[in-house]
Amino acid sequence: MKRSASAVWNGSLKEGSGSLTAKSGVLKSTPYSFGRRFGEDPGTNPEELIAAAHAGCYAMALSAELGKAGFTPTQLDATAEVTLENVTPGGWTVTTSHITLTAKIPNIDAAKFNEIANGAKVGCPISRLLTAKISLDAKLV
Repeated sequence: MKRSASAVWNGSLKEGSGSLTAKSGVLKSTPYSFGRRFGEDPGTNPEELIAAAHAGCYAMALSAELGKAGFTPTQLDATAEVTLENVTPGGWTVTTSHITLTAKIPNIDAAKFNEIANGAKVGCPISRLLTAKISLDAKLV
């Protein structure tokens, strides 16, 4: 299974702007810019999209792990907060993704819940992606 999205950027870093499009259509020429990423301009940015992906992936992974253990969650509310920092000498880096979870799960004790919740944190595909090897196939036209 493969999923894809594309970005178009025009102009310089600070004055330029771009758009994001996902094959599914959920993002369609969605604007992004320096002000949206590093300031408070309204709109989305790559780190916000990573946070949404991480929260959604984690909630699904946790649900799967709970199911394997015989539990069915009533509701899982997950929020991921991604931190982007200027780390010298490497430049801007996503340094953390912190997940906050509120869960309603009938008939589970705290120890079992913590065990499964922590296992899902490590096993979630987006958690694994954040330390993944990155490959590139680039051409100049």
